[in-house]
Amino acid sequence: MMVLAGLWAVLLCACVLGHPKQTTSGGEDMRNCSVTPPYLPVTAVNTTARLKNLRQQMASKLLDAYIVPDTDAHMSEYIAKHDERRWWISGFSGSAGNAVVSKGKAALWTDSRYWIQAERQMDCNWELHKQVGTLPMATWILAEVPAGGQIGFDPFLFSIDTWKSFELHLQGSNRSLVPITDNLVDQVWGTERPPLPSQPIYYLQENFTGSTWQDKVTGIRNQMQKHAKAPTAVLLSALDETAWLFNLRSNDIPYNPFFYSYTLLTNSSIRLFVNASRLGDDVRRYLSSDCTGPMCVQIEDYNQIQKHVTEYVKGDVRVWLGTEYTTYGLYGVIPKEKLVEDSYSPVMVAKSVKNEKEQELLKAAHVRDAVAVIRYLVWLEKNVPRGSVNEFSGAEQVDKFRREEAFSAGPSFETISASGLNAALAHYSPTKEIHRNLSQNEMYLLDSGGQYWDGTTDITRTVHWGIPSSFQKEAYTRVLMGNIDLSRLVFPTSTSGRVVEAFARRALWKAGLNYGHGTGHGIGNFLSVHEWPVGFQSNNIAMTKGMFTSIEPGYYQDGAFGIRLEDVALVVEAKTKYGTSYLTFEVVSLVPYSRNLIDTHLLLPEQLEYLNQYHKTIQEKIGPELQKRKLEEEYQWLLKNTEPLGHSSSRAHQPASLTILAAATLVLALGQNL
Repeated sequence: MMVLAGLWAVLLCACVLGHPKQTTSGGEDMRNCSVTPPYLPVTAVNTTARLKNLRQQMASKLLDAYIVPDTDAHMSEYIAKHDERRWWISGFSGSAGNAVVSKGKAALWTDSRYWIQAERQMDCNWELHKQVGTLPMATWILAEVPAGGQIGFDPFLFSIDTWKSFELHLQGSNRSLVPITDNLVDQVWGTERPPLPSQPIYYLQENFTGSTWQDKVTGIRNQMQKHAKAPTAVLLSALDETAWLFNLRSNDIPYNPFFYSYTLLTNSSIRLFVNASRLGDDVRRYLSSDCTGPMCVQIEDYNQIQKHVTEYVKGDVRVWLGTEYTTYGLYGVIPKEKLVEDSYSPVMVAKSVKNEKEQELLKAAHVRDAVAVIRYLVWLEKNVPRGSVNEFSGAEQVDKFRREEAFSAGPSFETISASGLNAALAHYSPTKEIHRNLSQNEMYLLDSGGQYWDGTTDITRTVHWGIPSSFQKEAYTRVLMGNIDLSRLVFPTSTSGRVVEAFARRALWKAGLNYGHGTGHGIGNFLSVHEWPVGFQSNNIAMTKGMFTSIEPGYYQDGAFGIRLEDVALVVEAKTKYGTSYLTFEVVSLVPYSRNLIDTHLLLPEQLEYLNQYHKTIQEKIGPELQKRKLEEEYQWLLKNTEPLGHSSSRAHQPASLTILAAATLVLALGQNL
């Protein structure tokens, strides 16, 4: 029997039917813990024994509470099953959320993307807190832990900033943070814990890399020499940093071609901390690991990184690191006077700016990716009317089309395939057991991407095969207007993304609409689909020529439908009448928007001109590729869906004052934030 996902899903207990408990916030709590026996969804995980055993471990360490974060020792967004501690102890499998277990309670904090999922997956041992950040967690800890109490944490699962934040909130409370290097969840998990990944580590062929690892090492060393604080070493903790630096890849992390590793790069040596058994003779030769010169990579044991750093900092040295991805476990062993701190390491920043070859590689990946997505949209048009497609089978099909493309290495994240009201959940993904059928009478949102040896892709399209309502068309068009307004924006070089982000929301705001997620993120060359530090948030770095970012405004009507339009764009130089240091975006995603959802009456002339030019570009770049492969049906679909759109002569133009106001807002923001 199919279980329908969504706010109105039928919820079953293992032995008895129950009704959802209403929360004061107006949402639905999928659990009803106030009755005996408690009513729970069948998807809830029984954590009673796990929590009992964890509390026994806590008691042995004299702890009053224990913090369980959602990450690994490298602050990874996606983590291997080996590191899914928060999932195992709580039952909640979402990618974002932190837990705290005290002597008598257990609580989890997550954001709005995952509230419903958490309510479905957690049993009545757990409190769900619909907040994020260390302050709500610290406030809860202060209420639950008595004065003089101790709060345990794994220092290798805490970023520097997270540790500092907890220290600040607990300061003067007579409660202390206690680092516990032997993770207590691991002790309880025991032999059931999945093993460490062990697949071989391989190097990319030169035609899939922007430059050699030797050139990259030389570039970072040049930065060290020019730095005012003269660092003697760079410590790399994020997995994509080491993967990028050496042009190495593997499969330790779902959807990300990374491997467990650290790097310590000094002026005269290169040390790669990794499981040496995973390196074949070809990789060792590639890294010149059999020599000891300054351009030879010395292989060290992965587990010895803390010990090695501790020894290294005994000398007259200074270690340059990025605080966003370095854990307190490493930061804490380096004397303050020997630290050179930035939010992001020089490797993280260098990786974010693609050279010309890397740009061409990423563009080529997006051409092939567009073919896969167009094949899928054509397939949907034929099969949805037959009633033979559901969210999960659709996700499998688009992944199948991508795997048939050259240089494919699988999806870049779990495909978001959401029909009707499920699309209102911004990060909903179907499963084989929980999904809905696709219908001609509902909106369908597809957010998906691929990993290719030459690049990573991420694109979102929203479609409707029937007759959308006037509100659905207006909402879609306003999301499209936001995408266009930001994509065609011209702005000064080194402008922060947060300064221009409002342009993606302006058309929605004008109608009193908005969306609750970020507007975009960086993207890598066969690396992470969410590549920091590029994007439009406050902790992203300023925009620079050569960066790639997504642009993805949306709108979500709870219990009804969701819309998101996402493209990946390259930051390029803009041609202006007077200035020379200005930037704009070149969109490299090449899939048409849904014509039957566009209300051209709402579009400004310049927006319509941009849209038609974009569709013309798609014809020119993807049309020949479809013809070359003899995909005639897809080619005819492309021609039909990229025909120029026209304005109605009776449309009411928006007042010019709107554009003037937006320009004035940008000028003021630039003055305050640059």
